[in-house]
Formats: sequence, structure tokens, C-alpha cells
Amino acid sequence: MHLSYIDISIIIIYLISTVFLGVYISKKASQNIHNYFLGGNTIKWWFLGVSDASGMFDIAGTMLLVYWLAVYGLKSTWLPWLWPVFNQIFLMVYLSPWLRKSNVMTGAEWIKTRFGTGTGATLAHVIVVVFALISVIGFLSYGFKGIGKFAAAFLPPLVTSPDMLAQYPQINTNLYALILMGVTTLYVVKGGMFSVVFTEVIQYGILTISSIAIGIIAMYNVSPEMIRSVIPDGWTNLFFSGSLNLDWSTVGSTAATKVSAFNKWIETDGYSMFGLFFGMMLFKGLFVASAGPAPNYDMQRILSTRSPVEAAKMNSLVSVVLNPTRYFLVTGLTVLALTNFDSLYKSSITTPDFEAILPEVLAKYVPVGLLGLLMTGFIAAFMSNFAATVNAAPAYIVNDIYKRYINPNANPKKYITMSYISSVGVVVVGITIGFFVESLNQIVLWIVASLWGSYTAANILKWYWWRFNGYGYFWGMFSGIITSLLLTLLEELNLVPFLNNFPLANNPSMNSFPIIFLISLAACFIATLKTKPESDEVLMKFYQNVKPWGFWKPILAKVKTQNPSFEPNKNFKRDMFNILVGIIWQITLMVTPIFLVIREYPSLITSLIVLVITSTILKFNWWNKLESTYGEKVIWEDKLNIKNENALLADK
Repeated sequence: MHLSYIDISIIIIYLISTVFLGVYISKKASQNIHNYFLGGNTIKWWFLGVSDASGMFDIAGTMLLVYWLAVYGLKSTWLPWLWPVFNQIFLMVYLSPWLRKSNVMTGAEWIKTRFGTGTGATLAHVIVVVFALISVIGFLSYGFKGIGKFAAAFLPPLVTSPDMLAQYPQINTNLYALILMGVTTLYVVKGGMFSVVFTEVIQYGILTISSIAIGIIAMYNVSPEMIRSVIPDGWTNLFFSGSLNLDWSTVGSTAATKVSAFNKWIETDGYSMFGLFFGMMLFKGLFVASAGPAPNYDMQRILSTRSPVEAAKMNSLVSVVLNPTRYFLVTGLTVLALTNFDSLYKSSITTPDFEAILPEVLAKYVPVGLLGLLMTGFIAAFMSNFAATVNAAPAYIVNDIYKRYINPNANPKKYITMSYISSVGVVVVGITIGFFVESLNQIVLWIVASLWGSYTAANILKWYWWRFNGYGYFWGMFSGIITSLLLTLLEELNLVPFLNNFPLANNPSMNSFPIIFLISLAACFIATLKTKPESDEVLMKFYQNVKPWGFWKPILAKVKTQNPSFEPNKNFKRDMFNILVGIIWQITLMVTPIFLVIREYPSLITSLIVLVITSTILKFNWWNKLESTYGEKVIWEDKLNIKNENALLADK
């Protein structure tokens, strides 16, 4: 089923308006690269928080969440720990203020604040740039796959030749992805961070309306009794034992023989031994979260805030505005899909593409006009995520490669032009890779398991261990990236069958995380201990500025010698307690809208009580103490360069 002309007109008007807005804002963004990449550190924290949440509200991820909730029920709310979603709690409690104190433009530039400017620091700087570009390209491929599937389900086919479709069955999917990526690239390239943030806030408003509409449609059309008739025992239970204990073949409805295919998916995903898998997710997630944000759009939002306090507040807002809205939508789509499974998959029940369930449900239930608005919302979700990702990449290419190593004295217009070229370049590479990827799940698991395994060890040690140096950082990251890419290649060639025999999951990418992490960790220690530590001057300056807790005792003693009044960070226990409370708080933000849509009122009341208790604790034990802990004023250091850039631009 395709969209009506009214729905298509709504989408076209939105796309044209977005591009116009990006061009309109571009004048302010093009003043200098500080404005272009960080919005001049003038954007308010709540604006950045909504923008960050909008960037995470991507269409591909939403389609995956619908699949997870449909198959695994309430237990699916733990599966995003694969990413892990609770990294937002670590960021809001302490890591984003630590990062914001660096006064830099990118994660790679941050390296010199920790390791100085020697050979080791230069190597560390280069490897962060490499990792950032690889991860950005991976996320662009992920977005390409998701938006193509979604758009092709509704919009008229661009290619109708039977011979062409037989030879290239994905051609319409890929063409629509190309068109939407091209439109988004236009306003991102022109407007930079100002354009990205402003349009994402508008897009979030559209997404909120869309989500509420879908949830209400589901509650109106599907009764609690209808839901219970198509789900197995345990589907509405958030908690679990060693095994998943979710048997779809016991569903007593006319769709039972078909829905039992879900059992096959559970086996394929490898989540049957859920207790062991949960332990693996928690193990990986705690390490990844404590390493800090990866060098992507999330980090750029933190560096764009006006102060460390606002960086913390911004990350707390992300969970509040993202999770309830998104899960209200996801649950509405899921219950509509489960209660109409036969009609949705008449011809493809043996191999249903459940990642595409979202457009199938919309096509059946949403009337003309509203469907156009909802489609606009989902396209906006894709554009938000894509725009944020694209905006992050050129910052590393221009600021950390071109400006630092190639042309450090170019005029501002030259840097902005290079930003345009870099943005287009990473989009082209991301799209190219997207053509060869089979599914969303394949990309997600490679990014969060394999690739992030290479990032984790080095980026944990950089915060908490004084002896860790630039050489250790480089060799830790380098060995992890090489191991990640090598294992991926060997898996494609079926040369590492032992990974498929691990009990944690059937997916080799998930199983590879411990291998990558341990190899990277060993390289970190060996390279660090075989080389000299960083200079006292660099370490003392970093320690006094950031005040991290951890293994910094030798540096603390040296700082105390020069500055007896210096007080170290003694908030480790308080931060850990707030993280525990924050993770529980975040889970309740996810499950509350699910219980509301499926009308599980006792569980809804319980989740609301837990939400109030955890919110109260965080208010008094975290929010109220932000000013006293991180209240110092932080301003971007390179103000003189900004003035010089503006003067040069005025002369031009």
C-alpha cells in the first residue's frame, strides 16, 4: 500500500522547509569552525538535550525495538543494554562534566589535554580520528538500511521494470535512501551544529505527535483481552531467570502456528539462556559506559554545552524526553502487529522481515493526512540521527587532520569549505557500505559489540589511571580495531566457527567482544609499562582541571606540594549510588509507557511509584549538588583565534 498524494505532499513540504531552514541558518554557522561544529557554545542545555534525544530517535532503531518487544515482551527492555543505553546515566552523573572541562572541539583534540603533545599523544590522536570515522561510517550505513526499507514500503516505486527488479530487488529501497540522505546532507552541510540542533528540536515535536497518535490508535483498536490472546505466558513480566522461558507455541489463538515462528527467531538470536546473556550485556555495558562517550554526535553535544553543569543536565534530559515517547510509539506498533499478524504477513510468514513491521502497521491503521504527518515524523527521526552523525565526522577530518597537520593557518572560509567536502565524502562512503549490508541487526551488533570492544579498554584507563600514556592508548585502540576488523572478515569467510559455539549468543559479533576487549586491554598495559609516563606538567594540569577519581594518588601528592589547598574528588561512592538509582530510573521511563498501552495497571502503578522514588533521590543527591561539584565557569579557550577568524571573514 502506498501513500496518497495528500500524504506525499505533506512529506515534500516538510523536506523543502528543512533544507530552506538549513540554508537560512548557514550564515551564522559559517562564521568559524567553532560555530560550525559546536554552535559557539551558546546553545542552551535543554535545547541540546532535546536535539540529542531526537538524534537517537532514529527510524532504524525504532524498527528494531518493535521487533524486540514483539518477540521478547517486557524483557526486551533489557536488550538495549547491548548499546548500552545506560551510558546516558554515567554521562549525566559525572562523565559529561569531566569531558566538558576539557574546552576542546572534538574527542580527538581532547587527547592533548590528557597526554600532551609528544609522539605518544600524536599516535593516540591519530587513532581516535580513525575510530571516529569508522564508527560514523558504520552508523551511516545503519541509517541507510533503515530509511530505505521504510520509505519503499509506502512511496511509489521509482523502478517498475520486472527484469530490473528481478536482477536488483533492493533497487527502490536503495534509491529512496539515496534521495533522503541527499536532502538531509544539504541542510547539514550548510548549517552545521546550529542547523542540526534547531531542525532536530522541530523534528522531535513532530515525532512526539506521531508517537502519541500511534499509541492512542493502538489503545482504541486493541483491547487488553485481544493482547493477552496473542502473547505467551511471561510476555508481560519484566524479570527473568536463567532461561528466557518464553514459548510462543503455547499461544492459544488462530495465529498460533504462525506466531510460533517467533521461537525460531529467539533461538537464532541466541537469547534463550537469558540470564547468562544478561550478565554478558551488563559486563560489557559497565565497561563501555565507564569509558565515556564514543567520538560521535553524543560527544559533540556535550562539548557544545555552555558549562560542565549544563553538560550533566543535558544528558539527564535525554532519557526523559526520549524513552517515554519512543516506547509509547513502539508499544502501539507492537500490539497492532501482534493482533494482526496473519493479515500483515500473508505471503511471507515463513521468512517475515519483522524489521519492516512498522510501515506495514501504519499502512493498515492510519488514515490519509495523519499518515502523511506520521511518515513525516519518521522521516524526521531518520534525518535527526543522520544529521547528527554527519555533523560529527567533518569535525575530526577538518579540525584534527586538515587544520592540525595540513593547513593550520588557513582562513575561516577554507575550513568551512573543507567541512562541506568532508561531510559529502563520509556520506558517500557510508552509503556505499550500506549497499552491501543485509540487515539492521547485523550492523548494530557489529558496531556495539565488535567495534566498541576496541574502544573500551583504552578509554577506561585514560580517565582512572594516572600511569596510562599515549603509547598505551594508541596500541590498545589499534590492536582492538585490527582484531575487530579481522574477526569480522574471518566470520564472513566462516573461518572462526568456534565463535558460534559460545553459550552467550549465536551471533559471532556479540561473542567477539570479550576477545577484542582483552586483547586491547593487554596491549594497553604492555605499551604503557614499556614506555615512559607522561610529563608531570601534563598530568598535574589535567588532574587539577578535571578532578577525576580513580588511581591518581602519585599525581595528587605532587599537586598538593604545589597547591596545599587543593581538594581531590571524593564523590566516587556518591556517583556509584546515583548511577545505580539512575539505571533503575531509566528502566522505569522505558517500561511505564508499555504498561500503559497494554493496560497492565498493577504493573503501571508499581513503575510509577518506583519512578517517583528514584526521581526524588536523584533530585536531592545529584541535581541539587551539581553546582557545588561542577559549578566553575568553563569557556572555550581559543577565543583569540575566533576573533581573528571573524576579522579575516569580515575582510573577505
